[in-house]
Amino acid sequence: MPIDRPPIRSGVIQVVDHRIVQVQSDQHSAVASGRTVDLGDVAVLPRLVNAHTHLEFSDCRLPIGNPGIRLSEWIGQVIAARGQASAQQRRERIAAGVAESEAAGVGLIGDIATTPSVYPVRRHSGIVSFAEVLGLSAERGEERLSAAEEHRRSLQGMPAVWRAVSPHAPYSTPERLVGRCVDLARRWDGPVAMHLAESPDERRLLISGDGPFADTLKAGGLWREGLFPTASQRPVADLIELLARSPRALLVHGNDLRQDEIELLSRLLNVSVVYCPRTHAFFGYDRHPVDRLLRAGVRVALGTDSRASNPDLNLWREVQFLLRKRPDLDPHRVLEMATVSGADALLGPGGNRFGRISPGMGVRGTLTSVPTDASTVEQLWRDLAEREIGCMESV
Repeated sequence: MPIDRPPIRSGVIQVVDHRIVQVQSDQHSAVASGRTVDLGDVAVLPRLVNAHTHLEFSDCRLPIGNPGIRLSEWIGQVIAARGQASAQQRRERIAAGVAESEAAGVGLIGDIATTPSVYPVRRHSGIVSFAEVLGLSAERGEERLSAAEEHRRSLQGMPAVWRAVSPHAPYSTPERLVGRCVDLARRWDGPVAMHLAESPDERRLLISGDGPFADTLKAGGLWREGLFPTASQRPVADLIELLARSPRALLVHGNDLRQDEIELLSRLLNVSVVYCPRTHAFFGYDRHPVDRLLRAGVRVALGTDSRASNPDLNLWREVQFLLRKRPDLDPHRVLEMATVSGADALLGPGGNRFGRISPGMGVRGTLTSVPTDASTVEQLWRDLAEREIGCMESV
């Protein structure tokens, strides 16, 4: 399953010096010399791409709070949990999250990092590390921008780690600070990621200046006069246009996107939406507009979010969730969301060869497989929806 083209029945992957040179459908056209490895009745896929997670919460055995919890209440509990962690504990949690992700067939991770973050030596995965920036006060914002610069320096020379920046969310990061983050992304020639259109309560804060988010900010002593409501009556669209000034932008969640905002996104080819299906279900939001986004031509990637809102970091289970719960979605598009779309969103067109099976990519640790003896495409999708993914260490 090359992903960038339809599934190939009885496919052959030709490998020379541990690098793919050809993917073809006729096994008789394979090079006669060399060794042939029969993988049996399996679907071969590239490693998956988790376009959005928070590895620092990888120790959570269960999501924080109960299903249907209000986002503003959940965030308060998450902040409390984060504040209790030492630097060593955070390193251990990140390492555990990377190991869990790799075991579940993930080859590229978009991680929102509380700086400083240290990543372990990885066997099979790359990481795009987004330094998180937030702060409603000018002083706090400057502090986090400086920390982002330091985070970038600390990761310099680390193999398969790309440096990026993330203005957290509109309820924690004023527009002027978002603009500073976009400036950093342009200087670094990297992506920017922001939680946006995550809930109706977020939109209410931006337009009316009241509601659960306002109550939470005031109760925590974080409220700043003059920030909310914003001056704009189209605050989400304004932020989308601001993020689009960066080389690449990831709009994370998008649960509450309106049709005019979807139409705007369809015109901004460097902006992608990251959908986290099981996290969306945990909060009990209305039906996600992923179908309308795809019809409009918007690139949509998949993420797990963190274990603070999800039982695990297994991106394949996000795929299976959608195959079972959203029959209106084309199954092949769902696989694209879990692979090439995430890679291109994080690393630009071509995705540095992540998320696809194509000539030129290395073969060691880059492939996964799902057992199936399907004779039709319809049966193939049914098998993928029910069976576990496995990692192929070598070919």
